[in-house]
Amino acid sequence: MIRFNLNGAAHEATDVSPTTTMLDYLRDILGMTGTKEGCAEGDCGACTVVRVIDGRFEAVNSCLIQVGQADGVEILTVEGLEEINGGALTPVQDAMATGDGTQCGFCTPGFIGALFALEQSDEEISEDIIHEALAGNLCRCTGYRPIVEAARVACNSMVDYKPGSPPARSAEHAAGGQVFHVPETLADLTRLRAAHPDAMLLSGGTDLGLSVSKGRERPAVVIHTAQVAELAVIKETDDALSLGAAVSYTHALPYIDRLYPSFAEMIRRIGSRQIRNLGTIGGNIGNASPIGDTPPCLIALDATLTLASAEGERDIAIEDFFLDYRKTDLKAGEVIKTIRIPKLTAGQSFRTYKVSKRYDQDISAVIGGFRITLNDYRVSEARIAYGGMAATPKRAPNVEAALIGASWSEAAAVAAGACVAEDYAPLTDHRATADYRSRVAANLCTRLYRDLAGTETELEVVRL
Repeated sequence: MIRFNLNGAAHEATDVSPTTTMLDYLRDILGMTGTKEGCAEGDCGACTVVRVIDGRFEAVNSCLIQVGQADGVEILTVEGLEEINGGALTPVQDAMATGDGTQCGFCTPGFIGALFALEQSDEEISEDIIHEALAGNLCRCTGYRPIVEAARVACNSMVDYKPGSPPARSAEHAAGGQVFHVPETLADLTRLRAAHPDAMLLSGGTDLGLSVSKGRERPAVVIHTAQVAELAVIKETDDALSLGAAVSYTHALPYIDRLYPSFAEMIRRIGSRQIRNLGTIGGNIGNASPIGDTPPCLIALDATLTLASAEGERDIAIEDFFLDYRKTDLKAGEVIKTIRIPKLTAGQSFRTYKVSKRYDQDISAVIGGFRITLNDYRVSEARIAYGGMAATPKRAPNVEAALIGASWSEAAAVAAGACVAEDYAPLTDHRATADYRSRVAANLCTRLYRDLAGTETELEVVRL
């Protein structure tokens, strides 16, 4: 039995597949059809609901959350907002209705969810914050002006709603021939992993969860890692930032923003708030996609992973973790415990550049991560890695060699970029041709120089 609070009341999901998406559970089983299905893969935001966890109100995509992931939290849907507001429309609902922000109405519940979560936050409302909060919601009627205006009007108010105490979590859910494990300690996690080496290892589910939401797979065993205490730790020392593998992008961002601002900006482009509230850097690494956005950055930053099993722990450089297409150095029974990222030192600069068809929330065609150390305008060290250029994210040794020892100039950057052809033989697919990828990867070296030198200020196509 899966227990959670739903719209302010205790709720029990019985005899339900634990991998049923919250979207399907709400609509098909509970008949709560206010929440809509658009893309079923976390892009459109029509299915947005609010997850209340540890007192935080977070907009999330219900098409990606499995019911088992809701155990011990609260879910708020558009049907319940009036109820928790004493029978009156919330400020967001009222502003959307009176300001003609509803348009056709199909996407409205998702916008309401995203803005209600913003309304309940302690963020200072600004134009940029409003647009960021709405980045994960698509209005198919192009009616953004009244929606943004509704946010301006409503999000300086706050519904006085105090979430009730969530029910206690259960360690295991079994239904329909499936078992959904929810370990709370690393020891329990590694024990389960050793016993079920083929189980789905689920953290946020923003990527792997698509096999359930879109592929309609029904894994026999799922091990959910989000409640493992050791995987939720963030630790900062004088020389490094360590992130537990189950730390969400949202929780990691304040640290990454301060220490590696270019990396933080790229993370905001990976996905909307709905995605960042669920997704984890550990999951992005573990999926081992050749176009994953964080691995090239982490390789360039010389990050290391701590891998844990029932036999103990071991450390490995992240550049050695990826062996082949979707193949990693994880041994049977091992899980990713921690990602350790060294801090930048004097003379070091880090930049990452993502090239994709859309600026926000799109799969990369090419992504480059660059850490350059300059001493007296000479390159003393370079770590450069690309994604989208090979079967794995990998370093560019010839590009690095061309830079190390060179005087820092645009000519040196152009010459180094020409060495991309020696390091990679990219493929052509529906995102980009091999020639395009090679040219872009080379040009990113020039962009790096102009960025660091400040000779070109407009490096992105951004919202005006």
